[in-house]
Amino acid sequence: MQFVYHPNAGLQTLHVDTREYEHIFKVRRISVGETLWWRNLEDSFVYEYQISQIGKKEAELECIGQKELPILPSKVFHLGWSIIDPKIIEKTLPMLNELGVFKISFVYAEFSQKNHKLDMERIKRILINSSQQCGRSLLMQIEVFPSMQHYIEAYPKSAVLDFAEKKLNSNEEISSLLIGPEGGFSTKERNLLQNQPIIGLICNTILRSETAVVAAASKILA
Repeated sequence: MQFVYHPNAGLQTLHVDTREYEHIFKVRRISVGETLWWRNLEDSFVYEYQISQIGKKEAELECIGQKELPILPSKVFHLGWSIIDPKIIEKTLPMLNELGVFKISFVYAEFSQKNHKLDMERIKRILINSSQQCGRSLLMQIEVFPSMQHYIEAYPKSAVLDFAEKKLNSNEEISSLLIGPEGGFSTKERNLLQNQPIIGLICNTILRSETAVVAAASKILA
């Protein structure tokens, strides 16, 4: 763990629920007088806190220092991802977070199952846990669009990953990329996307949505 997350990190005195941070106080057995680094995932600072009190339900920590330590990707990359099974999305998110995807726009495509609902609180917890492990200093941004039309209106210059003669390479200057669902894009959506830049991957096999997402993000960011 590179740091510990708390939304109020940065305050002089930090009050934390010992049950929420059971791993620190009961598993690692951090005691009074010891120090830990904390982030709020909203600024680029890491804050050093010394534990002053540990109670049964709450611990109190005092800030004794801070330093600006941004851990950011070299490129700002936005990913449009047509919604698939939320369980698969949740398993894939830590990889995308580690790679440094700046923002993900989830899109309900015509072939997305409309009963798939994203648990935004759970997604946030997954991203926080991943950031604590990989050291990322800012939380990934997440948004949801009800249709492809809404997505294109918001990101009119977004490229689209599909079968195409032009292949994605590591030198490609792409800041926004849309990836379709398992069944691909519908005829209506293909008509909507016909004026967008279309790029493909070198491999000619049909990829699962999550495989395509990780492959594309790795090609651009890693």
